[in-house]
Amino acid sequence: MNTNLAYQEEPREELLHGEIYMMSSPSINHSRAASNIYYIFRNYLKQKNCKAFADGVDVYLTENDRVIPDAMIVCNKNIIYPDGIHGAPDLVAEVLSPSTAKNDKGYKRDLYESTGVKEYWIVDVKSRSIETYLLTDKKYSLGGVYQLPADDMIEREREACTDTVPVSLYHDFVIPLEDIFYDLL
Repeated sequence: MNTNLAYQEEPREELLHGEIYMMSSPSINHSRAASNIYYIFRNYLKQKNCKAFADGVDVYLTENDRVIPDAMIVCNKNIIYPDGIHGAPDLVAEVLSPSTAKNDKGYKRDLYESTGVKEYWIVDVKSRSIETYLLTDKKYSLGGVYQLPADDMIEREREACTDTVPVSLYHDFVIPLEDIFYDLL
């Protein structure tokens, strides 16, 4: 164990369209939501062919694009290597942060679409919501918007909330949003 207080791990960075983007340390809510998603994926996928991966695993998508998703599912074991995932995961979940939201909703969404990620989640801890995008004929379509009811919503808005999110890879995999947003501040 390194007791040097000045010690820091290697800085985390992504390569997007050939440019390096430094990643800041995630907030508590960001970290908890990403961890919750990973553990839910991991527990469901026990004894199944697909595998869950947590934040910190590099994904090599193109020569100019290397990303580090917050959580993902990979079903093709042939793209899993000791240094990361070399190819498109089947599902990627990105938890929004103020510094990454623009890329998560723009460039990375387009990148995941063009490289064949079958399902993409944009997770918003502030609104306790998830947008899912499903790949059909090489294009994303909005799979759904799922949100926990909030205290400040009017009754009609609360009734419109869908508080479970399906995982399209498995017909019986539906996750309560309260499990994803569990223990957030």
